[in-house]
Amino acid sequence: MADAIKVLLVDDHQVVRRGLRTFLEVQDDIEVVGEASDGAEGVARAEELKPDVVLMDIKMPGVDGIDALRRLRELENPARVLIVTSFTEQRTVVPALRAGAAGYVYKDVDPDALAGAIRSVHAGHILLQPEVAGALLSQEETHAGQGRTGSLTDREREVLGLIADGRSNREIARALVLSEKTVKTHVSNILMKLDLADRTQAALWAVRHGVNG
Repeated sequence: MADAIKVLLVDDHQVVRRGLRTFLEVQDDIEVVGEASDGAEGVARAEELKPDVVLMDIKMPGVDGIDALRRLRELENPARVLIVTSFTEQRTVVPALRAGAAGYVYKDVDPDALAGAIRSVHAGHILLQPEVAGALLSQEETHAGQGRTGSLTDREREVLGLIADGRSNREIARALVLSEKTVKTHVSNILMKLDLADRTQAALWAVRHGVNG
């Protein structure tokens, strides 16, 4: 399973972790490399095990999922975090996305849809429900992206448009016939020029300002 997607489960309910593990272990391309029962342990295990994707609950005792996300960002841990939550309120999900989550699914998600979500975020995509995307857009209008697209080069605008389409760096590189390293440089420049924190904000900013791939 050398090429399998390595997944870490972070949830304070053992039954939930067991259910997730039972399903994911039958997937040929997904390997559960560990578990954690709270955010602090999740961060420590993520640093130790180097998973590709972390399935993270939001509400946990002690360090919750949002604080754990912030700690992972501070540590520059490259794992993609997919929130698995029973909460549907925007006030619960939106802060997690702003903290760096690549998307979210609900705990009653269809098993095949969960596997698809893991593969999608691992590939660099962002998973947002329309209503939550709308809430994030209204917040980003006020709090981020005060720069203008005029500060971007034509190539950076192309990259930004493809980010808005949900393309990963690899897919952008193929589409524009560039190396992934060059694409990463363009993404970093875009975030800096537009005063944005991550790809999620960049994608929302692009949608809000009509930058299309």
